[in-house]
Amino acid sequence: MRVIVAKNYEEMSRIAAMEIAKLLYVKPEAILGLATGSTPEGVYKELIELNKENRVDFSRVTTYNLDEYKGLTGDHAQSYRYFMNTRLFNHVNIDKNRSHVPNGVADDFEKECDEYDAAIENAGGIDLQLLGIGRNGHIGFNEPSDFLNLNTHVTDLTEDTIKVNSRFFDNIDEVPTQAITMGLGSIMKAKKIILLASGESKAEIIAKLVEEKISTRIPASMLQVHPNVLVIVDQEAAALLKNTSNDGIEYLK
Repeated sequence: MRVIVAKNYEEMSRIAAMEIAKLLYVKPEAILGLATGSTPEGVYKELIELNKENRVDFSRVTTYNLDEYKGLTGDHAQSYRYFMNTRLFNHVNIDKNRSHVPNGVADDFEKECDEYDAAIENAGGIDLQLLGIGRNGHIGFNEPSDFLNLNTHVTDLTEDTIKVNSRFFDNIDEVPTQAITMGLGSIMKAKKIILLASGESKAEIIAKLVEEKISTRIPASMLQVHPNVLVIVDQEAAALLKNTSNDGIEYLK
């Protein structure tokens, strides 16, 4: 696991965007795994600008998003399909038919989950998976538990996750209590993973991710056994890292 500590959120976002741009330069038909939430918004803004400058081409790219709220249609303002359209897809030259988000109102959720995993596998697998991380260590909506799911599945959201996500809704009662999410096995199959974290609220979990042992109570800790993980954080999120001389941690000046 390689860790880069950027000066601020903007630099963190720029580094991640350039990693994606480099991949698309050498593999224009790449399969991207994408994430939602406030953390990757800066990355998407950078990619939009690179696309406008003709430095990134999305015309042959296929995308698969990590998750979607159960019960929300794609045109709901808080759905992740809506998020991706308004934050990225509407502003770049991507074929939206090649952009995929789990169906939050599927008639058969077990079938939806199985077909989502099969579609990724049939496409050749994800080349680069972008991740955020929750304060409790969740990635996608894989919440801390005694047991973790390998494949895409419907999961209950923890009270902490519901509380954190309530800032996007008019009130907490409107926040869905379940979501469809890629499982840890689905995520770990990606050829490369970039995890982002910003702000002091993520400092404790980043320290645990980098310095503590693997535990199902910190789902993101499973990334420690992946062969190609890049963690990019800003200085606030890196504030509690103790091993400042660790060979795996690079502090940008």
